[in-house]
Amino acid sequence: MHHLYRRQELNTTLEKAWEFFTLPENLKVITPAFMGFDITSISGPRRLHSGQIITYKVKPFPGIPFNWVTEITHAREPLFFVDEQRLGPFLFWHHKHYLEETPGGKVVMIDSVHYKVFYGFLGSILNSIIVKKRLDFIFDYRTKVIRELIDGQS
Repeated sequence: MHHLYRRQELNTTLEKAWEFFTLPENLKVITPAFMGFDITSISGPRRLHSGQIITYKVKPFPGIPFNWVTEITHAREPLFFVDEQRLGPFLFWHHKHYLEETPGGKVVMIDSVHYKVFYGFLGSILNSIIVKKRLDFIFDYRTKVIRELIDGQS
């Protein structure tokens, strides 16, 4: 099992942060364009909720398209939600999103992802030379774009 962790402080309110991060369409906005990320379906209301199923097309590596199906397994407005992969490029994907207001009036956003790649020992090697670097790049990109979008609207 591998773990990716990101913490980012945002100049916004808890309500605005929740509103931004719980609209599935905003995931495309914060994902690098080269990944060809497209939402193909969303169950129920557009606003994120427990039990919601979201399907995507994504190319995490050039020329390698995947169907990705996630379920929002837990959500407590405006503090956190969890998405878990049901079908996709990982053997296991569990992504917790936390939002917390700071005493200074900012919001701390935490992403905590536990994931496992396919192919056992070979998957661990693949993770260390390719997958981890790609995920770091994607989450670094998100950090930059979120800073520009969220801090720009405060």
